[in-house]
Amino acid sequence: MAKVGKPENMIDKGKRLDGRGLEDFRPTTLEVGLIKRAEGSATFSFGNTRALAAVYGPSVVHPRHIEDPQRAVIKCRYAMAPFSTKERIRPGRSRRGTEISKVLREALSNVIFFEDYPKSLIKVYVEIIQADGTTRCAGLNAASMALADAGIPMRNLVTSCSVGKLDGEIIVDVAGLEDNYGDVDMAAAMIGNEDKVVLLQMDGIITKDELKQMLEYVRKGCADLFEKQKQALKEKYKTGENNVKDE
Repeated sequence: MAKVGKPENMIDKGKRLDGRGLEDFRPTTLEVGLIKRAEGSATFSFGNTRALAAVYGPSVVHPRHIEDPQRAVIKCRYAMAPFSTKERIRPGRSRRGTEISKVLREALSNVIFFEDYPKSLIKVYVEIIQADGTTRCAGLNAASMALADAGIPMRNLVTSCSVGKLDGEIIVDVAGLEDNYGDVDMAAAMIGNEDKVVLLQMDGIITKDELKQMLEYVRKGCADLFEKQKQALKEKYKTGENNVKDE
């Protein structure tokens, strides 16, 4: 997206353009079990960024040469819908989509008990329906919930959020304009309530102290989102409702 029409002040008196404080998330929406033909599915949104994930399998491995006799194999595909941004995105594979697919697969591989399904394939599809920053984090959160919804044995959920640096200030949950005009953008993920980072990608230059502050924001943010993920999964089976909204 072109950097045009930058506002004079991205942060004014501790408030961002959308009225949030520096450590505030956009409203989040979590839903589980949306796609009946999938073994598991979920959607996760940060404000106007919305990701949909579906899980299929475990099933027979195709092509057979990637089969592992001792454990399951996971395939993950991340893609952005052509209508997800203001400028139409070309359908099909892209270098960015391939890179993020690999990142999500590696993060999720930290929690799945692959040995429970030898010679099997687990397929995870992540589609970004609407994009306004922090898409890989939303996609990873949705994929983690979809795996749990599918009944795939996991040691824990994977929870992800973004942090950044804007006008010299450290912020949480980077939106689209903040990503465009910010100095630093970091995507990170942790294993549920464990103090273990399984994803850390960053663009920009920061100091050691700023990195410590950003990681602390990640810990706090992921802890909050982890509770919402659990609540959404519990509500589906407790009451039949499949959504949790934070307005």
